[in-house]
Amino acid sequence: MSARFEELDWRPTPMGEISLRRRRDPATGEDVYEVKLGDEFLMSSLFTAGEIALTELGLAALPPDTELDVVVGGLGLGYTARAALDDARVRDLIVVDALGEVIDWHRRGLVPLGAGLAGDPRCRLVRGDFFALAGDPRGFDPDAPGRRWHGILLDVDHSPRHVLHPSHAALYRPAGLRALADRLHPDGVFALWSNDPPDAEFGAVLAQVFAESSAHVVDFANPLQDGTATNTVYVARKGADLAL
Repeated sequence: MSARFEELDWRPTPMGEISLRRRRDPATGEDVYEVKLGDEFLMSSLFTAGEIALTELGLAALPPDTELDVVVGGLGLGYTARAALDDARVRDLIVVDALGEVIDWHRRGLVPLGAGLAGDPRCRLVRGDFFALAGDPRGFDPDAPGRRWHGILLDVDHSPRHVLHPSHAALYRPAGLRALADRLHPDGVFALWSNDPPDAEFGAVLAQVFAESSAHVVDFANPLQDGTATNTVYVARKGADLAL
């Protein structure tokens, strides 16, 4: 049995101090893994429904009989990436994270899903700025500049309105989304996790760029508040004849 609380790692980063903590849930006796950036909680293994739904909803919008090449923006505790690898259609997955410290947690097996992700031959963990790469014609794959993808799944910011760094905000505007759409195959899908309720203004921006878009509310139990919480997953499909 693990200790009731343990800080597994702490590092200074350009975005602030990041820490990985493990605590034992007194109600269930199970280990809960948490990531903090400064004083702000980024993620917890207690709440993974939204991260998993991001993958499931995003990839469900793609043809059932097509092998898929997928990018995940934001590694975190690995639940979005794990759900992608659990889809038998996925043949190649790149996970982009700005923090080498987070990638190191997975490679060292400090988080439960780490060894499985780092050891899967379909999966590459790439250190990089997703937001800069989204706007770069060379794209996300350092070994194949200009490569396009069937799906791009993003879970970094709290929401399009509440970003972790000011440089991220440009992606959620029409020009930023058009650049990201250029990284997709025709009929490819962009999916985004948000901690906020559906945002009509952002939905209108998606509609300017993509052929189809929708917002899905994901409900899940929140034992800390003895109730139900929600996330939002946006799913947007690029048209076959999208003019960029």
